[in-house]
Amino acid sequence: MALTGYITSLVRNLCQTSSAKLDLIKSPVMAISPDPKKNQLLAALPDAEWQRWLPQLELVDMPLGQVLYESGSTLSHVYFPTTAIVSLLYVMENGASAEIAGVGNEGVVGVSLFMGGESTTSRAVVQSAGQGFRLKAQTIKDEFHRAPVLHLLLRYTQALITQMAQTAVCNRHHSLDQQLCRWLLLSLGRLQGNELVMTQELIANMLGVRREGVTESAVNLQKAGLISYSRGRIKVLDRPGLEKRTCECYAVVKKEYERLLPHRLAT
Repeated sequence: MALTGYITSLVRNLCQTSSAKLDLIKSPVMAISPDPKKNQLLAALPDAEWQRWLPQLELVDMPLGQVLYESGSTLSHVYFPTTAIVSLLYVMENGASAEIAGVGNEGVVGVSLFMGGESTTSRAVVQSAGQGFRLKAQTIKDEFHRAPVLHLLLRYTQALITQMAQTAVCNRHHSLDQQLCRWLLLSLGRLQGNELVMTQELIANMLGVRREGVTESAVNLQKAGLISYSRGRIKVLDRPGLEKRTCECYAVVKKEYERLLPHRLAT
């Protein structure tokens, strides 16, 4: 009887302990809410604008491959990625595609809304899974008429145009090795850490080249000790070496973003 009582008491205590741990996990105090200010444009908003925007920002998951909008469609929201990367692609009639720009935590997806075009000829696809925040179309249109927001978004748009122009030049005049280095460096700049989850086929679609060409370039970079690649995961081992191997296009785009979008409040 003593042994039976001991076992019963032990089981009761274990159940109570497990229940307490479960309650602790479920407790909202322990939950960590995603921070919209991980997006640099949102972080650059003056306090008055930030307080006005905050209740209207909607947290969204952005899984790999999600299409945020198609070519010619009317945009319902703009997206501010925090941990995701979105690729702006131009898709040809035969289905071939090429990336014209990428957007991560430095920017916003959907500039055609506040620039007055309502739609665009590109497709926006999530290139690296993560999260972000979105704002309704009419809200961003109304906010665009306010001076601080106007100046901030126009500066961002200028930086985005620079990226598009430099991508076109790079794809025409530089080797695939250099293009891949540029693409990897720009992608890494939008993520924490030194690893990308990306298949060679997806990279080929982004660069508008054959998969075999990306495979050859990735092997070259791996042999040089710059990256390691395994099962869709690319890890950068030598970032300074990668920067030396790429063309000037990476530095041009990086400097323009830093010049136009400093880490300070919009004025």
